[in-house]
Amino acid sequence: MRPFSTFRQLHGETRLTARLEYGAGSLRLEPGDSDQLYRMKLSYDAERFRPVSDFDASSRIVVLGLETRGDGGVRVVSRNQLRQSAIISISPRVDLDLDLSLGAVDADLELGGLRVSELDLETGASRTTVRFSRPNGMRCRRASFSAGAAEVAVLGLGNSRCEEIVFEGGVGKVVLDFGGAASTSARVKVKMAVGGITLRLPARAGIRITMDKFLSSFDSARLVRRGSGFVSDNYESAERRLDFDLSTAVGGVNVEWVD
Repeated sequence: MRPFSTFRQLHGETRLTARLEYGAGSLRLEPGDSDQLYRMKLSYDAERFRPVSDFDASSRIVVLGLETRGDGGVRVVSRNQLRQSAIISISPRVDLDLDLSLGAVDADLELGGLRVSELDLETGASRTTVRFSRPNGMRCRRASFSAGAAEVAVLGLGNSRCEEIVFEGGVGKVVLDFGGAASTSARVKVKMAVGGITLRLPARAGIRITMDKFLSSFDSARLVRRGSGFVSDNYESAERRLDFDLSTAVGGVNVEWVD
């Protein structure tokens, strides 16, 4: 295992596009010091991977993470790969477009307190937790999640302030938690092939769900059927509305209500 670290001071940047590529190991992403644009600290298997740290000052794009050596792709064949670790932090002062591509990764992504304008997460055979523990520092246009054979939990989506949320999953277990202090209404599209989906919904929000389901179960407690979908009693009067378009195949949709 070999250590690697890199960082860049903030030099008046107000926007940043960050692309994080990480094939195997554990990953922690968090808000950093306000005077540092980004920082990355790695411990990695130098025989199979090489660190990536590439910043373009003109476009304000940074690429961080690990890439595989050679053309063999990502193969988790050694304990050293599983012990690989990365901690990446980004300044909470910049408007952030965040693009993550993860492989066989155990990821804990804390986005609360950052200024996320757009989020795109693609993950393979991983266990990933995304947290918005504090409100997003700006309104978010879109958050997109794509998962293969994975366990994914996205917590505090109410704090994300995202107007559009898209999740597409293959096989696995998914938790989408819409709790949080923000009152942003959102359009939510969820498509799951095989697996279970848990929706944690705030009781005070107006909820509308339309579903295209096959061989799946749906718990519609606190919702009443209206046309081809389900709505909550307070949908018309609620300050915050969540409109869901769900498509599931083999699996089930479980609804949990939170205050």
